[in-house]
Amino acid sequence: MTNTGIRVLMVEDDEVIREATGIGLARLGYQVQGVGDGLEALELLRQLQAEDPVDAVLLDVMLPTMNGTQVCQQLRGFSSVPVIMLSARGEGIDMVTGLDAGADDYLAKPFDLQVLDARLRAVLRRSQRSAQPPAPKASEPAHAPGLSIDPHRLVVSLEGRQIHLTPTEMRILLMLDREPGMVVSRTEILTEVWGYSWDADHRVIDVHMQRLRRKVGAERIETVRGFGYRLAGGSS
Repeated sequence: MTNTGIRVLMVEDDEVIREATGIGLARLGYQVQGVGDGLEALELLRQLQAEDPVDAVLLDVMLPTMNGTQVCQQLRGFSSVPVIMLSARGEGIDMVTGLDAGADDYLAKPFDLQVLDARLRAVLRRSQRSAQPPAPKASEPAHAPGLSIDPHRLVVSLEGRQIHLTPTEMRILLMLDREPGMVVSRTEILTEVWGYSWDADHRVIDVHMQRLRRKVGAERIETVRGFGYRLAGGSS
């Protein structure tokens, strides 16, 4: 993937960080637009969504008028654009609230520009693949009680009722459903779903797994301590 023509909106209230990061990304071929206010960013994203959507958003947690978590929550109401949350504090609570709000990844400041580039490339690859996810085992939608996964229509039902999954949650579930009962390591999940296995905080996976368990049933996704996760019993 070449960075040329990739449009990134950076939402950061620190003008020095915003400009320095923008210059660095521009040298790597990105087209970067910056804003320093949460509400302004949300209004701009609504406008761009209707006219010419950006390819990715870098979203700081601490922002005036509306914080990054609030921006991300509202953004997810009308857009699935890849979002990387940024936080100067690097605290676990920032990561959890950011991912719960719908962010795709999280990066603590200060960060290396090359790491940011790699993370952007990874979320953009995932976004491009979302329309054509890796094919798991063949499965037909089931109306009987239980978990049903239709990999062709990307529809998941629980006890006959369709449930909404984010693209990241869907990719994780499809990956686990390929071989139900087999353990999938965190590294394998990072490599396939996030697109990288280096410089990674595995808590990103844990947060997504918690969200996925709440939606499909905690008993259906087992943690194998020290190894990874497995789907208990698979889908109907």
